[in-house]
Amino acid sequence: MELKENIIKKYKNYMLLEKSLSPNSIDAYLTDLDKLSIFLRNENLTAENVTLDHLQQFIAQLYDIGINARSVARIISGIKSFYNFLVLDGYMQNDPTELLETPKIGLKLPTVLSLEEIENLFSVIDHSTKEGQRNRAILEVLYSCGLRVSELVYLKFSDLFFDEGFIKVEGKGSKQRLVPISHTAINEINKYLYFRNEMTVKKGSENVLFLSNRGTAISRIMIFYFIKQYAQMAGIKKEISPHTFRHSFATHLLEGGANIRAIQMMLGHEKITTTEIYTHMDREYLRQEIIEHHPRNNRK
Repeated sequence: MELKENIIKKYKNYMLLEKSLSPNSIDAYLTDLDKLSIFLRNENLTAENVTLDHLQQFIAQLYDIGINARSVARIISGIKSFYNFLVLDGYMQNDPTELLETPKIGLKLPTVLSLEEIENLFSVIDHSTKEGQRNRAILEVLYSCGLRVSELVYLKFSDLFFDEGFIKVEGKGSKQRLVPISHTAINEINKYLYFRNEMTVKKGSENVLFLSNRGTAISRIMIFYFIKQYAQMAGIKKEISPHTFRHSFATHLLEGGANIRAIQMMLGHEKITTTEIYTHMDREYLRQEIIEHHPRNNRK
């Protein structure tokens, strides 16, 4: 059995319908599977007769071409998912990935903006223009609600409950959650709506909150682009992205004394261990404060 088109199609449907993965996650899994397919073809192997030794050889080749441990771990996860599907669907009896070890990855703390950096970034936005006010509203929502950029671009008018102070968000696996929204973010959205009401909206996008100049939902790439632009204008040297605002949201809440379970719910994390990275960040922040400001550490 090779990685035939009909099997890949069934696997794609399995990820979509049974695992409820997002289109981006499915594309990532299939891209990783392409790497395995190339290896099998070069080694004259099929998916059915591959062994643990073969898979370890495949992983070694990934390292040889310079793929880092974090990416290798993701690829292994994708391969394990594929073979789990093959066993579940009766294509194979035994799973050769069962004993395949994932590389240990050191804790990498995400980039976080300070309150001052966030204010500096917001200050360079010209919100007298349609694009500027839209971008200001987008950044306020990212920061005040801790949304993923994929969640933000799909926000609809029907998801806004301003009187109650909440928005409804559809996260990974089509799971919905209610997230509090700040008065500042509500105010910026209302200012943006003044411009949006004058736009020509393409059919099918009438309920979409944040629009591009073409009258369709704004793309994630566009949000990445203007964040980079504003960061440069504000003199921020850190490498930031839309996700940086989500990290900053969680970190600032934790520093302010918020309960980690509450942060987990607002971020839409399925597991508390995912949220706990911010406790590491908080400890690292405290450590840096002590190193920089404690008199015992200021001696020459």
